[in-house]
Amino acid sequence: METPISKTRLIVIGGSAGSLQVIMEMIKNLDDNLSFPIVLVVHRKAQSTSILPTLLQQFTTMQVLEIEDKTEIENGKIYIVPADYHMLFEDTNKVSLEASEKMNYSRPSIDVTFKSAAETFGDSVIGILLSGANADGVEGLCYIKRNKGKVWIQDPETAEVDYMPRQAAQQIDYDLLIEPKNLAECINNLNINQ
Repeated sequence: METPISKTRLIVIGGSAGSLQVIMEMIKNLDDNLSFPIVLVVHRKAQSTSILPTLLQQFTTMQVLEIEDKTEIENGKIYIVPADYHMLFEDTNKVSLEASEKMNYSRPSIDVTFKSAAETFGDSVIGILLSGANADGVEGLCYIKRNKGKVWIQDPETAEVDYMPRQAAQQIDYDLLIEPKNLAECINNLNINQ
């Protein structure tokens, strides 16, 4: 894998059906001193309380937090976009939530967050798209690529639901087609190389 030309300042990961297992496996194997934050945009049903941060926290010593409006993001932490909200970056340190219309039948929309990350972080963001049943995230990855960020896509052959990563792999000149078992190692290597 080539060493990123620019320092990685953010990893943003999108996933839908079949992505949770990949995320749990990744989190188990991440170094706990990452020099960038990780933001997770996962499609899930709208509900008043979320068990996802609690669930994921069991697998890591890194802090796992559900984003609130105006959350300030910090390096070495994992953030989860809450159900039924879109998440945008106000700048490289702060995010905001909004409840505008669904995109690709989804709120949160992976596309919305990926595009905002691309505009805010440019060539220092890596967008990763995992298993899922619709095309949310594909347009956002294109946007990241246009803004000189890096694009990683789960190998569709390894995805529980391959529609989302297959659409992305067919449409985007990606930097890495990745198997879930290698995801944490690739992220950890970014940390070592900067």
